[in-house]
Amino acid sequence: MQRKAFSLRIKPGVKEEYKRRHDQIWPEMRQMLKDAGLKNYSIWMVGDDLLFGYYETEDDDYAVKFQAASEIGHKWEAYMADMLETRTLPDGTVEPCKEWLDMMFLL
Repeated sequence: MQRKAFSLRIKPGVKEEYKRRHDQIWPEMRQMLKDAGLKNYSIWMVGDDLLFGYYETEDDDYAVKFQAASEIGHKWEAYMADMLETRTLPDGTVEPCKEWLDMMFLL
């Protein structure tokens, strides 16, 4: 089992709307995440603008590719885009301010 964690920044003032959208996650989005092999997926809020996400999967390469190929995944990303802080890469690509975390301890 692979354990994956990330941090993600949201824009100021959108905390409640971010939670509302996830409380009403589309059934087809929930199913897509399951089909991608994600388990025990949770998102936690730190303060007003920092999110901590965690999930488990048997094959993260598969999970990432599955989500990248998913039409519903692209629709969800577009739906959430107005809430996420972004950064511009040197090649001009704009992406969410997301950082993958390294596990330091497991009991």
